[in-house]
Amino acid sequence: MLLSIRKFGDPVLREKGEPVTDFSPALAQLATDMLETMHAAKGIGLAAPQIGQSLQLFVIEFLLKDGEEPEFSFTLDGKNVPLALAMPLVAANPKIKILPDDEWLYDEGCLSFPGLVGAVARQEKVRLNYQDAQGQPHEIIADGLFARCIQHEYDHCQGVLFIDRMEKPDLLKIQTKVKQLKRETLARLKESGH
Repeated sequence: MLLSIRKFGDPVLREKGEPVTDFSPALAQLATDMLETMHAAKGIGLAAPQIGQSLQLFVIEFLLKDGEEPEFSFTLDGKNVPLALAMPLVAANPKIKILPDDEWLYDEGCLSFPGLVGAVARQEKVRLNYQDAQGQPHEIIADGLFARCIQHEYDHCQGVLFIDRMEKPDLLKIQTKVKQLKRETLARLKESGH
């Protein structure tokens, strides 16, 4: 089922998500709906606050064409596995540790900020500890775009948005559009009585 993606200005995007405690089939269904919504919006990651659920939960999926290799490396529970075995990633109660490495700038976008992009500095490598939709614990160590995506979605679960980390010159370039998006979102929320 497609869910509505909350846009910048919606207060839920600034809330720190609550821990996931219910690992029932309802959580697996929510994750499935989030993935379907993310794919429809042409994204690679989506966090629960972005669909109005203030939870420590996000999904990530890289869809590669046949024979295409990912431009990053990762291990799942200490093993090198094919990307298809790690995807889609459903991460509940995520904890990340930045591993000592270089920061790199990359233009990021966000489904809650349609059409807006800007350079964000993030660490090259992270360790993610999380529970899957059934509550089983896992660990992923990833670099490159996978690490960046994990950091971006983790931030959403903490109420932190990519504009908070964006390089100042890039933020200044889109500031007017960001303010306009916030005004439109707040007006829509007021209209709907939220």
